[in-house]
Amino acid sequence: MNNWYVYIIDKKGKPYVGITTDLENRMRLHGVTKALYQEGPMGKSEAVKRERTLKGWSRQKKMSLFSGTVS
Repeated sequence: MNNWYVYIIDKKGKPYVGITTDLENRMRLHGVTKALYQEGPMGKSEAVKRERTLKGWSRQKKMSLFSGTVS
């Protein structure tokens, strides 16, 4: 199924990367109204791969996603 999303939120001042099939519910569970960044929908394996990639990035590179300077 292609209903997975990768997202980044601000968690205690640090970017947090995760995946989910229900963005609205996941944001509610995190206690935020909106993700700073999201990608999807996509397949689960693609989402897991992208999550691992983003988790390996520096904070600065993750932050550049929010301004649209990195694809």
